[in-house]
Amino acid sequence: MPEDLADRIGRFATIWSRAIFPVTATSLTRAEFERHLLPLAHALNEALHARSFDPAVPQRVGAELVAVHCTDPEALSGTLGVVDSYLVLYCGPGGAGPEESEQYRARCARLQHGIAAGFARALRERTLREQEAIARSALTARSDAQEALHLSEERFRAVFEGAAIGIGIADLDGNVLEVNDALLQMFGGLEGHVRGRNVSEWGHPDDAPNIWRMYGELVRGEREHYRVEKPYYRHDGTVLWTNLTVSLLRDAEGRPQYQLALMEDTTERRLLNLRLRYEATHDALTGLPNRTLFFERLEKAISAPAEDGARFGLCYLDLDGFKAVNDSLGHSAGDRLLVEVADRLQSCATGPGEVVARLGGDEFVALTTGPDTEQKVTDLAVRILSALAAPIRLEGRELTVRGSIGIVEGPAGERTPAEVLRSADITMYRAKAAGGNRFEFADAEADARAITRHGLTNALPGALERGEFFVEYQPLVDMNDGSVYGAEALVRWSHPQYGVLGPDRFIPLAERTGLIVPLGRWVLEEAVRQARNWQREHGGPLRINVNLSPTQLHHPGLVADTVAVLENSGLEPGSLCLEVTESALIGADDELLEPLRRLAALGVDIALDDFGTGYSNLANLRRLPVSVLKLDRSFTQGMQQQPADPVDVKIVEGIVALAHSLELAVTVEGVETGAQAAQLRALGCDTAQGWYYARPGAPDRIHSLTLSDAAP
Repeated sequence: MPEDLADRIGRFATIWSRAIFPVTATSLTRAEFERHLLPLAHALNEALHARSFDPAVPQRVGAELVAVHCTDPEALSGTLGVVDSYLVLYCGPGGAGPEESEQYRARCARLQHGIAAGFARALRERTLREQEAIARSALTARSDAQEALHLSEERFRAVFEGAAIGIGIADLDGNVLEVNDALLQMFGGLEGHVRGRNVSEWGHPDDAPNIWRMYGELVRGEREHYRVEKPYYRHDGTVLWTNLTVSLLRDAEGRPQYQLALMEDTTERRLLNLRLRYEATHDALTGLPNRTLFFERLEKAISAPAEDGARFGLCYLDLDGFKAVNDSLGHSAGDRLLVEVADRLQSCATGPGEVVARLGGDEFVALTTGPDTEQKVTDLAVRILSALAAPIRLEGRELTVRGSIGIVEGPAGERTPAEVLRSADITMYRAKAAGGNRFEFADAEADARAITRHGLTNALPGALERGEFFVEYQPLVDMNDGSVYGAEALVRWSHPQYGVLGPDRFIPLAERTGLIVPLGRWVLEEAVRQARNWQREHGGPLRINVNLSPTQLHHPGLVADTVAVLENSGLEPGSLCLEVTESALIGADDELLEPLRRLAALGVDIALDDFGTGYSNLANLRRLPVSVLKLDRSFTQGMQQQPADPVDVKIVEGIVALAHSLELAVTVEGVETGAQAAQLRALGCDTAQGWYYARPGAPDRIHSLTLSDAAP
């Protein structure tokens, strides 16, 4: 094909595409659409020049237009216009005469008719195919819908009949229309008891308060569904517990039509939960409420509005000597004893608002409530002690049970359950310390002291690690010349909250916790080190007195620790005096005295502190490895004023004479006046200490005493 003809055919295709592309529903771009028309333009060119006219060619062009979605009438009109105006112009022979040009114009007209015919035929065939496809789709959809509806109904029926949960359908008036087998079985299997009844007949006293309100909202169309836990009565009178979900079913216009109920039988689960709840809130041994349940009852009792006059009374009971029963007869016998005690306590708490619980071990509590709980709780405590007084027969023997009771009584709304029990516990131990088999009422000041003691006990270990302890020294004065003979080391606690505490505040606590052993060793190390420093600074043999507690006496490392401290410091044993209270050595056997004898043999002095308060046999002094008697201040208080109490004078005179006859030195504590000091010097006492000479203080004050009369 000549290049100029191909170019002209291309320009014809461009004009054609621009004319019909805007009205063509195609995803092609205009350039792509033009390339699609180019073969059709060539076909029209060949048909224009063909020797014999073939109508199939233009008909095929018209059909191709439909194939590429040129189905709009304007697309056909545009195509015919382009062919009429440009086909001969671009594709006809150049320089043709009038006759030849007329022939080409006639051929072009026939091409337009063919294109229109092909376009119309293809469009009709396409429309018929689409209509047939739509009809087939409609038939298929109808058939599928009918089949789906049938399957849906079958599935619904299968689910309805075979569901493991109960399903019921009722109208908006509450009349039951349909129920499945699972729901029938829940109600005992009697269809007449369920189907045909009205849901309003199934009320139960334990229904949730809002269940029927929600039901009314649902049938009025104000709520789509609700879910509750609901009990029902079966025909035999037993209770059926269910998780009930009720939903509203609407018609096609959205109007409420039915209500659908789904029921899950939770009766066994509820019984199991109740059983687990009982086991979680009751003591397995005695069957009494345990700590958890009692806390709930107590919290309810003390959270009542105080303005209503609500009060409570609580008895906290601990059996006296119960551990001895376990240790001697075994835990099985102890358990039987606790069961018997629990039965007796239950028989005591029979009034309204009274409950008994076991907190654990041999600890029980009883609670009473009401307007006059002070008298009621007192009567309750008396009944409890009376009930325990009767002997309990166990293992072929009769056991007498005693108990100590702490009572807390007061108005509701002022304390938490934990605070009430803590106060009752503290009070119970106060009753036990007073001899047991009694009750005591809570006292706020006593509680505060006990809480403080508890706090100090907990803080003791950390205090030693943090270096909160320090030592003060009180001089020991030679009564013959008034010189400083030695000093007693007195430990103090610099508490971050309570300030400086004396040994009477924390030494008993350290004794009970066992901390007295490391604390005592620390005091010994500090005192011995200080005594050695004094000797270096002042050149004289200054004695240091250090107190030993009863617990330290029993510690197996006493001798070894003391020897190690002396060796590490370089202090001679004769410069150390260990003070032991007389009460700690009453009835002491040779095993207890052996460590003291070993220390005395090394040259360490042993002083018998607080002498005269322990009522020891004076003859025992000969077997004790002591070298000093420290006379208790109670014997010398009568000498603080003149004239001195003659009885005190005679007692001190006798003790000094006895001590000297046994070659024991005598130290007097609590010297507070000059008259007292003069009298004791005249009686032959060797050394003394007290405020008359100096109060306990820092180590640098030990050699700069100024005597001051402490008497008022």
